[in-house]
Amino acid sequence: MQTIARANRVFGDKVNGLIVDYIGIFRNLQQALAIYGTASGGGIAQGDLPVEPKAALINQLRQALSDARSFCAALAIDLDAIQAAEGFERIRLRDDAVDAILVNDSTRQKFLTHAYLVNRLYRAVLPDPIAHEFNPLRSLLDVLAQQVRAVSGDDDEIETEAGGIAQAVRDIELRLDRSIEASYERWTIDGARPVDLRQIDFEALQRRFKQGHQHIEIEQLRAMIRRSRDRLVPRNRSRMDFYDAFQKMIADYNAGATNAETVFAQLVDFAKQLNEEERRGIREQLDDEQLAIFDILTRPSPPLTKAEREQVKRLARELLDTLKAERLVLEWRSRQQTRAAVLVAIQEVLENLPQKYSDDDYRVKCEAVYQHVYDSYYGAGRSVYEAVG
Repeated sequence: MQTIARANRVFGDKVNGLIVDYIGIFRNLQQALAIYGTASGGGIAQGDLPVEPKAALINQLRQALSDARSFCAALAIDLDAIQAAEGFERIRLRDDAVDAILVNDSTRQKFLTHAYLVNRLYRAVLPDPIAHEFNPLRSLLDVLAQQVRAVSGDDDEIETEAGGIAQAVRDIELRLDRSIEASYERWTIDGARPVDLRQIDFEALQRRFKQGHQHIEIEQLRAMIRRSRDRLVPRNRSRMDFYDAFQKMIADYNAGATNAETVFAQLVDFAKQLNEEERRGIREQLDDEQLAIFDILTRPSPPLTKAEREQVKRLARELLDTLKAERLVLEWRSRQQTRAAVLVAIQEVLENLPQKYSDDDYRVKCEAVYQHVYDSYYGAGRSVYEAVG
């Protein structure tokens, strides 16, 4: 019984064990369980076994494929037609399918769950030759899932086992799958994969939206915005409004409150706002670290003249130089003495804020800057700017 239980331990992608019985162990085990336990007493009734024949697993795979097929049919996706098509027609039908799957986050996640379950069960059935019967449909679902992940920008979120040899094996399997199956890399605008939103030709993007698969275009732009947002917000907490606005926009779209044309226009406008935010540091002649301090000191603040704003910029630069050179030592956050030294340095530099700052403003700004430094700088040159960059 212990041997069976150990073989059947599940973890990660392993949904079951495979036990081969050459000498009738299961029959003898069934007899022993009937003697030592009864169903009424919490035991196992005659005829029951703590294992199932592999046919049961095959039936689960067959059911999972049937469920996936039904889900796709409800989205007007004809999997058989895609399998039967060839060349550009097959590519077109796959694009149509991906566009239908990306109608909202709920539909996308449900499809990925179906595809993931089919894949897990298929791998569990291997190396049984009957698995080849299911491979064509399983392979198509896997390709569609890869395309959906690629468009959504979450290809790295595939559920995998953590660390060690298991992770390496899974990575190899994924690479082999992608070398055999067609990959989907329609991230490009006019042929070049964008590194950031500043490289996007928005007019070309809008033309593609009107002519192509609208949900795919929305998902591509959304993924690029999400990556840009995730790079910008951790560097400067004053940008949290961007995060909240983006989340609300997507929530409204998923809830059906906005149609595809409206949400695409909102995403384009949002991307332009992010572009302006990325350029703001250049206009202010401040790098990301200096800009974060400057924003804390000026948002909100009394109305400042141009000369006073320049004075605050100099203080932001001076403060960072002082902290990095003298105070942000290794593990400074773990000792009360080094934390106090950082706070004192902040207070000393900010004593030179323009006179328009009241005593209350000064205390609030000192606390806000200290919290930002505590959250963003780990000591010995390590910071959120290094990690995010």
